[in-house]
Amino acid sequence: MNVNGTVAEGFEPVRDAFVRNFEVLGDRGAAVAVYRDGHRVVDLWAGTKDVDGTADSAPWERGTAQIVRSATKGVAAAALLLLHQRGLLDLDAPVGEYWPEFKAVGKERVLVRHVLSHRAGLPVLDRPLTPEEALDPLRGAEAVARQGLVWEPGTDHGYHGLTYGWLLGELVRRVTGRGVGDWIAEEIAGPVGADLWVGLPAAEAGRVGRAGRVEAPGNAGGLRSRPKRSVAEAYDDPDSLTRRAFAAITPFPDQNDPAYRAAALPATNGIATAEGLARFYASLVGEVDGGERLFSPPTLAAARAEESAGPDRVLVINTRFGLGYMLHGSASPFLDTGSFGHPGRGGSLGFADPESGIAFGYVTNGFSKTVTADPRAQALVRGLRASL
Repeated sequence: MNVNGTVAEGFEPVRDAFVRNFEVLGDRGAAVAVYRDGHRVVDLWAGTKDVDGTADSAPWERGTAQIVRSATKGVAAAALLLLHQRGLLDLDAPVGEYWPEFKAVGKERVLVRHVLSHRAGLPVLDRPLTPEEALDPLRGAEAVARQGLVWEPGTDHGYHGLTYGWLLGELVRRVTGRGVGDWIAEEIAGPVGADLWVGLPAAEAGRVGRAGRVEAPGNAGGLRSRPKRSVAEAYDDPDSLTRRAFAAITPFPDQNDPAYRAAALPATNGIATAEGLARFYASLVGEVDGGERLFSPPTLAAARAEESAGPDRVLVINTRFGLGYMLHGSASPFLDTGSFGHPGRGGSLGFADPESGIAFGYVTNGFSKTVTADPRAQALVRGLRASL
C-alpha cells in the first residue's frame, strides 16, 4: 500500500494502523489527520478516490473529500453552541420561543438543550419523507413541527438520527435568517480554514469520491457487524424506534447523487477532508496555527458535560451525550474520558481531547455495517493512544 503524507516523530503507530486498515480491515480509499496543540502532526491518505476503483482509477489525493454521514452532527452542533456563546440563543429556552409552529401537538416543553442532547422525544416521523422532500429543508422542518412526541422531553434519550438535522437546521434559520449550510460555511469553516461543507458547492464537487459499502470483519466495537441479539432485533423490527428513526427518509437517498450532496442536511450529509474535520475539532479546543479559537472555555465545558447517559431508546445500547456531541464510552470510544466528538455510520470519525490537545479526523469512501465504532477508526485511535 502506497501511503502518502507526513507523520511527526512519535506518531508512527498511527501510520502503522492506517496501513493495516488497507491490508486487513478492508479500506479502499481513506485519510486520517491529527492535530496536537493546534499544529498538524499526522496527515495521511491512500487508496483510490472512488470506493469501486480499480488499479487504474484516480488515486485519493490530499484534498480528496468524502461524505461523513453522522459525523456531520458534531459540526452542526457547533452552530447552536456558537449562537448561544454570542448571546443569540438560550439553551434552556423552549424551541417554540424561536419557532412558534413547533409548539404544536404538545411540544411546548421541548428545550433547545433537549435537541442537542437527543432528549427531545422526536426521533421519528409518522409519515416519512421521500428523498425529494428531504432535500428541501423547509419540508423537513414542517414535518418535525407536525410530529407528536414519543416520550416526555427531558425524561429519556434516544438517538435522533435524521430528525436532529431538521430540528437544528430550523433553529439556526429562525435565529439568524440564514440556512444552516451557509452559516457553517461563513461562521465556522471559513474562519478556521477547514475543508468541510454542509451543502457541497458545485465548485468543490470534483474533489469528492464515490462512496459505497464494503465488507468489514466482525471485530468492530460498539454496534458490531455481528451485533447483540437485542440490537439485531431492533433493526429487523419495522415497528421499532430504531427502524422508524432511520426510516424518517424512505427510501434513503443515493449518497453519491449530486443533488443530495448539494443539499444541507446537518444530520447526515456533511462532506469533509480528514484534515478539515481534524482542524475543525482543533479549533473548538484551542488556536489552530495561531488562528481563531471557536469555543470559549464555558462553551467547551458545556459541550462535553454529560447530558444523557445509559440505555439509548433508538440505538439499543448505552450511549453518552453532551450538548451535540457523543462522549467517550463503550458505544464510541475516543481517546480518553474527557474526549468528545461524533462518529459517522459506517466509518468516519472526528473528535477532540482537550486534556491532551489532540484533535482527530478520519474519512473513508468505504462504509461498513458499523454504527458508532468502526474497527478502522478504532484502530487509528489505538495507534494515536500509543503515540502519546
